[in-house]
Amino acid sequence: MASWDGNRLSTRQAGLVATWLPGVRLVGDLSWDLIDTAVLKVVSGRRRYIVKAGGPANHHIQREMSAHESWVQVLSRQNRAPTLMYADRPANVLVYKYLEGCLVEGTDAEYAAETYVQAGALLRAFHQQAVRSDPDYEPAATARALAWLGEPHRINASAAEEARTILGTYEPQPVDVVPSHGDWQPRNWLVDGSEVKVIDFGRFDFRPAASDFCRLAVQQWRTDPQLELAFFSGYGPDPRNSQLWKIMQLREAVSTAAWAYKVGDFEFERQGHQMLRDALGKF
Repeated sequence: MASWDGNRLSTRQAGLVATWLPGVRLVGDLSWDLIDTAVLKVVSGRRRYIVKAGGPANHHIQREMSAHESWVQVLSRQNRAPTLMYADRPANVLVYKYLEGCLVEGTDAEYAAETYVQAGALLRAFHQQAVRSDPDYEPAATARALAWLGEPHRINASAAEEARTILGTYEPQPVDVVPSHGDWQPRNWLVDGSEVKVIDFGRFDFRPAASDFCRLAVQQWRTDPQLELAFFSGYGPDPRNSQLWKIMQLREAVSTAAWAYKVGDFEFERQGHQMLRDALGKF
């Protein structure tokens, strides 16, 4: 159908993009290749766009559409997040305006305090749009972590049993949930001059605010605790509850180690095992 897409998009997806963006041309493939999400940099006329698409079972594109329907606009209006141009839910494909900037991860900005001041302020703006009490979140999140322990993984048997015991005896309570990004960290931040921007809302959901701190806590904040202080100078008061935070970190560690093993991301799997050792050490 459309020759620009290579093997990344279905015939239907390629046709939709060709209709939305006349004369579309592929100029870069930014896909991660761990899951079936295609991320393509394209041009149409003189404008650049990002095309994201997934297979029928890929829920990340659907989540991203949901995020942009109501919640991302608080950031995109400031040009601090992508602006959605086109989307088709049945076809699982969407198009953004290209957002200027380079990834923070791997640059000097990754360990610059000002990056974290801005990232904290942006996350606060995103979180504070809504809050509601959810009696089902904690039971469901705990059940998912226990389910990962039942999948193939390379978690040490004694560590898996300890995690299973802690999660199995945990008594979930209702929690306040907010619009959350789900993967708030430098690989999903851009820096454009002095401005920090945010991309990739494919893990969007309503979760406790502290869930968006999990990646930073085991990565950059662990390396340089001053970055945590900088982050909260932008974000505001730290909402973490000590007991819930421990459970949250344990669930995150289990799911990281098991998911990374499943998709073959061995570096991420090693991080998951370290997260699990750290999390269990807090109980």
